[in-house]
Amino acid sequence: MSKTRKRIHDTMRFRQLVCGTALVCVFALSPLSATPPAQAQALSDFMDQKSAKADDSRMLLSADELVYDREASTITARGNVQVEYDGNHIVAQSITYNQATKRVMAHGNVEIVDSKGTKLYADQIDLTDDLGEGFINSLQAETTDKTYFAAESAERSMGQMTVFNNGAYTACEPCYAKPDKDVLWQVKAKRIIWNAATKTMRFEDSRFEMFGKTVGWLPVFEMADPTVKRKSGFLAPAFSYKSKLGFGMTNSYFWNLAPHYDFTFSATGLTKQGVLAEGEWRHRLENGSYNVRFAHIYQNSRDAFNYRSIDRQQTNRYMLATKGQFELNPRWKYGWDVLAQSDHNFARTYDIKGYNRDVQRSKIYLTGLSGRNYFDMRLYHFNVQENLRKNNPLERASRQPWVLPRIDYTRIADHPVYGGELKFTGNMQVLYRDRADFAYTDQFGNPLSTPRLAGMHGTNGRLTGETEWKRTFIGSSGFVLTPVLALRGDGIVIDTNQNYDPIELRSNAFRGMATAGLEARYPLLFSALNSSHIIEPVAQIFARNNEQYTGKLVNEDAQSFVFDATTLFQRDKFSGYDRVEGGTRANLGVRYSGNFDTGWSLYGLAGQSYHLSGRNSFAARDVTHVGADSGLEKSRSDYVAMLGADNGQGFSFAARGRFDEGNMAIKRGELDMRQQWRRFGFGTQYAYIESQPEYGYKNKRQEVSVQGNYKFNDNWQTNVFASYDLVSETLVRAGTAFSYEDECFAIMLGYMQTRNPGERSDSPAHKFSLGISFRTIGDFGISSGNR
Repeated sequence: MSKTRKRIHDTMRFRQLVCGTALVCVFALSPLSATPPAQAQALSDFMDQKSAKADDSRMLLSADELVYDREASTITARGNVQVEYDGNHIVAQSITYNQATKRVMAHGNVEIVDSKGTKLYADQIDLTDDLGEGFINSLQAETTDKTYFAAESAERSMGQMTVFNNGAYTACEPCYAKPDKDVLWQVKAKRIIWNAATKTMRFEDSRFEMFGKTVGWLPVFEMADPTVKRKSGFLAPAFSYKSKLGFGMTNSYFWNLAPHYDFTFSATGLTKQGVLAEGEWRHRLENGSYNVRFAHIYQNSRDAFNYRSIDRQQTNRYMLATKGQFELNPRWKYGWDVLAQSDHNFARTYDIKGYNRDVQRSKIYLTGLSGRNYFDMRLYHFNVQENLRKNNPLERASRQPWVLPRIDYTRIADHPVYGGELKFTGNMQVLYRDRADFAYTDQFGNPLSTPRLAGMHGTNGRLTGETEWKRTFIGSSGFVLTPVLALRGDGIVIDTNQNYDPIELRSNAFRGMATAGLEARYPLLFSALNSSHIIEPVAQIFARNNEQYTGKLVNEDAQSFVFDATTLFQRDKFSGYDRVEGGTRANLGVRYSGNFDTGWSLYGLAGQSYHLSGRNSFAARDVTHVGADSGLEKSRSDYVAMLGADNGQGFSFAARGRFDEGNMAIKRGELDMRQQWRRFGFGTQYAYIESQPEYGYKNKRQEVSVQGNYKFNDNWQTNVFASYDLVSETLVRAGTAFSYEDECFAIMLGYMQTRNPGERSDSPAHKFSLGISFRTIGDFGISSGNR
């Protein structure tokens, strides 16, 4: 019989044939589908929906032969059968629908691709048209999220229970060129029972194989149907070791209480210290989310810790933390991240994830952003996690401030004012500290000529407001002029109940600063045969009144001052609001950039700053000695420069430095070089800082760092890194990591060693870690350390 191709409209039963056949893939593959739970439906409901829309959907059938057998009540399509229906594609040698028994049968190299791209292969399919009962022989399946399933046969009963006989499951893609080659890992089981009602998969008499070799066996285990993204149950265990805590094993249970909130409880058994209990509540709301975490342990062996440590002094230790962020509207949001604990080292000692940093910053904030206007209010508390005993005068924790609050506000006028940009900046800061951060010696115990007050005891506050106007004029020859006018005022209140002899602080003050400035630039473009270059001389002058009350006011936020090429052309070079640059100053320099047809690009900047009149703010030291040895304390500053290069093919180089204005001796320098090839990458950095005795650093600082990575192939790679302090001859940090990753499996083995500079006699801290991940199955890990 000649091949026929026709559209079917007149037989409702044949529509059911195609509907039923198209949905065989749903029966076979639902356990492995990546469809979110909210979109999953019972198969009977899905069948009803398909039947209801059958009158409106079109089917396209292609076959060598189409047979209607009225006596047997069957409709059969034979020979190269292809069916297209509602996005589903079915291929088989024959498809038969029995109207009397209401069964759908497909034979011979059956291939089904559903509308979502899920693929099913089988030798024979026999199902009722409602998909409630039936079986499939020689099943293979591939889902859209690249998980794979095979079974000798599958049986379905009661419309929701499917049993796969002698089945195998994996997330590793098979090698189609070598179909007999074993995948990296798979789970084989005598029976795999999928329960559509509970959305679970139960493996009976199962074994876990890697590279075809059995590495584990379980009589029975159960896991969530991969259609389920969140399901209550036990999580994969984790292992750890620390010399003071002992060996630990963490077991966790996850409660999926609702689609928008859940709870996880973990218990870590530690051989030396007992049981560490942890819990985390997560809640997602319409306009944001938050979580609450707690941890607690009753230490069994305090004697394992050092005698002078805070860890040894505590028995009942705990923490409570919460984090959240919410949107009030598209422009405003608020949030928090707060930690409270029984002592200031608990979270670090027990390596509580997310709270194990050396300095943990608690904050509450409100932020608004609209166009060119910005508002940010934050309350801070800094918790330095260190192991010194409570009330030890050397501990840093008691010297950390409460910021109550800090407010930043910026508003830029929407329209030009006298042809220029008008900008208003505001800042308010209130701080409280339990103990003064007073230093009489540097970090190595050498006495300072005058004491350094990094932070005062009690309360101090400042309110700052500044208005700036600037406008840019561009001449016909390309000459650029930018005049600047600024007016600033600071209201300052200081609690002076404590004596800081010989420092005398004012109890309150008002500080004003008026600025008139002018910047001139003249960019020059040069083009050569194979390159283009821009050279831009820059000159600035700022006339201001003298800074007031220097050395009589606290300096909390302008202590990290660095003069280099990046700050050369800043109007106020101090890093915060507590200091303000006064006097008349000129900044001169030149910028350069070049691009070559070979792919290379260059950039550079060099210049110097000049104090012309008035009091030099950088020569007038404050209570923190921030201007000392800065390079700006003389009438002619040190020279600053930077140079960078990039070849566009993975190589980059950058150099920055500050050089003595008299003899060009280097005062501060940084080198950074990186090269990345297809498989190999390498980088090295060098930093040098000359001694700054009055700033608390009597000795110079030098450190060199290297890092490298090598990619053996698309899956294997290794990384190494190291940092060495040249002054104290200390290997500060060193480590390596090996990792493997493919579409279904990942493993990472790492090691890191750390040591404080100058403590060569002290044993370094070691940390080992191992992480293994089986996609769709779970993650497993172990870590260890001697601290």
